[in-house]
Amino acid sequence: MDWQFLEETFVSLVAAIPLTIELAVTSICLGAILALLLALARLSGVTVLDWFARLYVFVFRGTPLLVQIFLIYYGLGQFPAIRHSIFWPFLRDPYWCAVLALTLNTAAYASEIIRGGLLSVPHGQVEAARACGMHRLMMFRRIILPLAIRQALPGYGNEMISMVKATSLASIITLMEVTGVAAKIISETYRAIEVFVVSGAIYLAINFVLTRLIQLAEYRLSPHLRPPVPVMHDTAAAAAPVGDPQ
Repeated sequence: MDWQFLEETFVSLVAAIPLTIELAVTSICLGAILALLLALARLSGVTVLDWFARLYVFVFRGTPLLVQIFLIYYGLGQFPAIRHSIFWPFLRDPYWCAVLALTLNTAAYASEIIRGGLLSVPHGQVEAARACGMHRLMMFRRIILPLAIRQALPGYGNEMISMVKATSLASIITLMEVTGVAAKIISETYRAIEVFVVSGAIYLAINFVLTRLIQLAEYRLSPHLRPPVPVMHDTAAAAAPVGDPQ
């Protein structure tokens, strides 16, 4: 085992971690917004919105993410209308193409997770909010959405972990994130095992931190599941008779 080579590889791959995290965070945040809109479209009762959301989820969950990245990065540039549009400065950049593909893909999966969370909100909570005179927007913001997030967080946490690992596919469109740098080192040294072991350890460390953050969020959002805090009493004061000066 060449420890010096492992150390040099680790230093090279660590320099690519910010791009990996940036890709994951950007796509997860944008995907969460789109997923919420898709989930609301599914539950809106409007036939057109419902079927559009169904078709979107079917297409992006039923096709590989690798194919979606190829279609966005290589396929959209084939249309002159897109090349002459205001979106071309973004679509010709591999970074934004990767963000777009990751966002569209995670939104399809996350929308079903969020929809399940929204459907899990007890109907009695909604009726109580209506009885208090809350309008629909306030009821959604203060009652439905917090309860839905609490229910959907474990499943959505798995999707976030999957997106961190999915950023490795961005290397196929020349982005030098962790996997891209690893592939470059392998092409120069032909030492695949050591490089992939180090890159795998880096992804494992990133996801370890992410899982701890998700657990912390679950703990903060579930006060009813926390063990009760014991109340400490002053035994001396409790044993003293009433009126006895201390």
